[in-house]
Amino acid sequence: MGKVRSRKETGRLYLDFMYAGHRCREQTALADTPANRKRVEALLQKVEAKILLGDFNYAEYFPDSGNLKKIEQKSVSSEAMAGSGSLDTPSFTDFADQWFQETKIQWRNSHTRNVTSILESSLKPAFTKKKVGEITKADILAARNKMARRKGRGANGLMSPKTINSHMTILRMLLVEAAERYEFDNPYRNIKPLKLQKVHIEPFSMNEVEKILKHVREDYRIYYLVRFYTGMRTGEVDGLQWEYVDFERREILVRETLIHGKTEYTKTDGSQREIPMFGPVYDALKEQYEATGKLSKFVFCNRLGEPLDHNNVTKRVWYPMLELLKLKKRRPYQTRHTAATLLLASGENPEWVARTLGHSSTEMLFKVYSRYIPNLTRMDGSAFERLIQSRVIDNDQEMGNETE
Repeated sequence: MGKVRSRKETGRLYLDFMYAGHRCREQTALADTPANRKRVEALLQKVEAKILLGDFNYAEYFPDSGNLKKIEQKSVSSEAMAGSGSLDTPSFTDFADQWFQETKIQWRNSHTRNVTSILESSLKPAFTKKKVGEITKADILAARNKMARRKGRGANGLMSPKTINSHMTILRMLLVEAAERYEFDNPYRNIKPLKLQKVHIEPFSMNEVEKILKHVREDYRIYYLVRFYTGMRTGEVDGLQWEYVDFERREILVRETLIHGKTEYTKTDGSQREIPMFGPVYDALKEQYEATGKLSKFVFCNRLGEPLDHNNVTKRVWYPMLELLKLKKRRPYQTRHTAATLLLASGENPEWVARTLGHSSTEMLFKVYSRYIPNLTRMDGSAFERLIQSRVIDNDQEMGNETE
């Protein structure tokens, strides 16, 4: 649908609409007033009605337009294509393979695997009988609707809107490149992403964190302590190596992440960061070094010195522990949300918290954790440090009273 817009430089109204696959902007001499807008909008409605009926003569409405030549050239090209029977483009499958080989050099290994899965499981089957230049908007929407009926990890047991959007993003990128290369109208126009439900986090309270660390299996106590007090992502903590633990500066250097048993570059450039060893983290990692420092290059590992299998740990340690403690079942990723909420609730500056967690900006921080941000005072971790230390002291005193 076209729009009536106003040029900032002149304040004059102009029409902005699509015709024959070409975006057209036609200037008027009318100033941007309510009365003039009504006049131009009425003209735009008439133009679009003629286009819809296939009865629009561009030269009749805009005889001096610079767009006339472009439209005429496009019409001649389209007629030539129609005369030849169809667009001379490769099959969708062949072009997808070519595009993938040309583009994957830009991607990290994890993203390459993800795109491969999307192409093989969704996109190639959906357009296997189509030439890339024959795909229509209706074909695209039909493919998306089919995805929405597939089994997945969504709340209803089907593919989630987020997953569907990620598949459609790959399709859009592919079609944009094909349309530019073979000079046809990109059918992926005016297709908005599916709306996503608001993310609801379920962080643990400080009392729950202490309860977990007190009762979890001893060989995983330090593992979860580090997760709760640093906010590291699962792949980051599982892939943490001793070379990135700086005891002298009391910092954890996040440089790699573990994906499918192999370490790779972090999720984004912004994920590369240094995390202070808050509270008991320093002493805990010193203790962990005594256990695994000579066994493996990984801080947390199995008896063979190999990195942990997070799915196995979640099923055998995490969920049984929550059930034993009668705590609501939550994914281990909530340890990251817990760290974020504790940092914010203690009064740390959101910008500093965002950097510590590896966010590129505070946008997501305010969106997800807004109710946990009481003020904007500090930005050095001292408030969070005091919170943890005060709890440690209180617990030590309680234990002392019990022994007396």
